[in-house]
Parts: sequence; structure tokens; C-alpha cells
Amino acid sequence: MKIGIIGAGAAGLAAAYDLANAGHELIVYESAPFAGGQASTIEVGGARLERGYHHLFLSDRSIIGLMEELGVGSSLQWIPSTVSTYTGGKMYPFVTPFDLLRFKPLSPLDRIRLGLLSLRLQRMKDWRPLQHLTAAEWIKSEGSDGIFQNMWDPLLRAKFGRHHDVVGMPWLWSKFQTRVTSRKGMFGREVLGYPVTSFDEVFQELQARIESKGGQVHLSSQVRQIHHNEAGATGLRVEPDSGEPFDQEFDSVLATNASFDFVKLVDLPDDYRSKLEDVHYMAAVVLILEMKHPLTSTYWMNIADDSVPFLGLIEHTNLMPKEMYGGNHVLYLTNYLDRDEPMFSMSKEELLAHYLPHLKKFNPEFDESWITKVHYNALSAAQPIITPNYAERIPSHRTPIKNLYLANTTQIYPEDRGTNYSIRMGREMAQMIIGDRESTS
Repeated sequence: MKIGIIGAGAAGLAAAYDLANAGHELIVYESAPFAGGQASTIEVGGARLERGYHHLFLSDRSIIGLMEELGVGSSLQWIPSTVSTYTGGKMYPFVTPFDLLRFKPLSPLDRIRLGLLSLRLQRMKDWRPLQHLTAAEWIKSEGSDGIFQNMWDPLLRAKFGRHHDVVGMPWLWSKFQTRVTSRKGMFGREVLGYPVTSFDEVFQELQARIESKGGQVHLSSQVRQIHHNEAGATGLRVEPDSGEPFDQEFDSVLATNASFDFVKLVDLPDDYRSKLEDVHYMAAVVLILEMKHPLTSTYWMNIADDSVPFLGLIEHTNLMPKEMYGGNHVLYLTNYLDRDEPMFSMSKEELLAHYLPHLKKFNPEFDESWITKVHYNALSAAQPIITPNYAERIPSHRTPIKNLYLANTTQIYPEDRGTNYSIRMGREMAQMIIGDRESTS
């Protein structure tokens, strides 16, 4: 079987790896000049670093298992994490559950209520009773107005902007599940995983294994059209950055691009197309600062304060040693935005100027001279907004066109999108494609 794959991100490469191992002929086309998608890397201080912050939880068995299979599992280190929340002009640590008892924005009674609410969510293994509710509805009904107004409403607004009140409760449930499974003991510290050679090692090894089996991975190659007839998908129209457009025939096609890009490539029945177009994606902008000094002592800083124009500070070198990056301290400033918001259209320089005055809130000694280099990354399809009862509206991986498959982050549910789940989905897609072909042969 000859298979065409659109996208060399985690899902596309994982599917290609299993398909190549099964003896199938395949070609992967990636529009970017690099593999890895949202976990792709740049060079910082002589090492590779993700364009967008990445780490693993203990429950991320799909990618952990794949790393072991690829022989790169030994590079994965597990490190105690530090987490804080910034609100009302102050930073509050959340390293252990006991830190909740010192979280002054909540009343003493609401701190106890929130602790019990968190414990209840952690122990809840079935998300289905929650799927008809928004996160806001559940928190207000099961917690209190104080918990919602002083903690979760600011966090939801920071993460989802004007969509904060339509986010489904399964999204929040999944966040609690991943966090609790990464704690060493019920009341212990969270540990996070990171491959010391970066996630790039995983994707480079996947590409090498694919090519060793005769598969091909073509970067800087944009798919412009998916060809099909009454019998199903027949091939792709590809436009390389250098070279003339060409047509390539395939027996099956797997697309891993965002839904709003996928619908431009092929004519689809209205009911399936509407499912794809009904999901709204938030974009992301990320600044990576190389600095002479650390800004804080925290790895992950949640921002629950609308006076700050970004939603998180992720200080990578408070998780991994700065010596890995030539002695530079590495700080991510991250934001999720709608594509029509002004900050999404700002240049690197404009965004930095917009953010800089706020960094002193986290360290009064901060000075712009600390910054030695700035990197910028923007993603147009970073975070799908998953609303209540989404399980009934998930678009099928098998599209209405025979032998044409779709696998993207809108189909990860109830978990939130992530590299681990994309790898799981990619490998499941390989088995689906093989199984469908065998059932009709």
C-alpha cells in the first residue's frame, strides 16, 4: 500500500513510523522547513530548545513508550517541578497541596473547599457526567463564588480570552488528572519529564527510522490539493518551496493539519465539513528570552491577573540547568490569542516592548540589559476550544471520502491536546489504515 501523509508533526511521524515498519510505502509532506510541529526546536546556546515550552507527565505513556522503543529513553530525566500563581500583584507557590492553605486571595473556608474540590476531581475517573457542563458552571455550582471569582475565572480568562465561559468541564478534569498522576504520592511534589537532548531527538530518530525502511519525509513541501474520485482518495497535489508543483498518486491519505486548512484541500459533505468548521482554534504567540540572570525561582508561573498582558511565564532553566544552553537563562513568555487580536499581529520587537514593563512585577531588579537574545514563534492553530457535549460532535478519523483520514488536535478528547496524545493518535491511525485495507482486500 502507498500512503501519503500531510504533516511531519508528532501524529504524522508516529503514523509513518508504524506504517513503514509494517512494510508499506509512504511519503510525508511537511510545509515547514523542519519536522516536529509544535514540538519543533531552535538552537539556543549551542543546544536544541522547543519553539514552544514542552515537558512530560508520568502519565504520558505513549511518548515515553515510543522513546524506549526508539532507544532514546535514557535521555529522559524526571525533575521536581515548581509552580506558582501570580494574582493581585503577588506570587503564591503551589509546589505541594499544602501551599493552597497559604493562598491568601481565597478565604480560609474557600481554601478548604478548593482543596476538597481538587481532591474530588483527582479521584473522578469518569468524565462523562461532566460533559454537558462548562468549567465555569461546574466550579460555581460545586465550589463557591469566591473560588470562581478569585482563582478560576482569572485563569480561564487568561487562557481562553473571550471564550472563557464556553470551555467544557472535561478540559479542566483532564488537567487535574495529568497533574495528580505526576505527583510522587498524594501530598508530594510534582515531577516533570524532559529529554536532555530536547524533543528534537525523538523526531530525528523517527525520521531516520522511517527513511531506513524506505519511507520519505519531504520538508518545505506544501500540499495544495487532495485528489479523489467516486472510489475514494487517489493522491495529492504538492508544491515544494523550490521546484514545480506535481501530482503524486496514493492508495490512502492521512492528513494531520488543522481543520481550517484541511477543508481547503478537498470537497467534503456539508455535515462533516460543519463539524470541522464548528471548532474554533486559538492562536499562540511565544517569546523566548535568553537572559544573563533568572527572573524568578519558579519553573511554571500561572498568571491570574488581568493587569499582565501574557498568561504564563515558563522559566525553562528552573527545570533544566542553564549550562545546557551556554550558561543562558531561558524564559518563555506565552499567550493564547484569537487571530484577530492586535497582539497576534505584533512583530517580535513590538511584542517585547509591550511585555517588558511587566517583568519587574516578578523581579523588581529586572533590567532590559539582562536580555541577550529574543526568539519569536506564532502558531495559528495552537488550542482548539472544546465546548460541552463535544463527544457528540467529534469529527471521525475516517472522513466521508474512502481512504482519506484526518488526525488533528480537535480529535483528542477528553484530554487536552499534547505531544503524547498526538503520538498515541498517530499510531492508532496507522493501525486503522492497515486494518481498513486488510478488511477490503
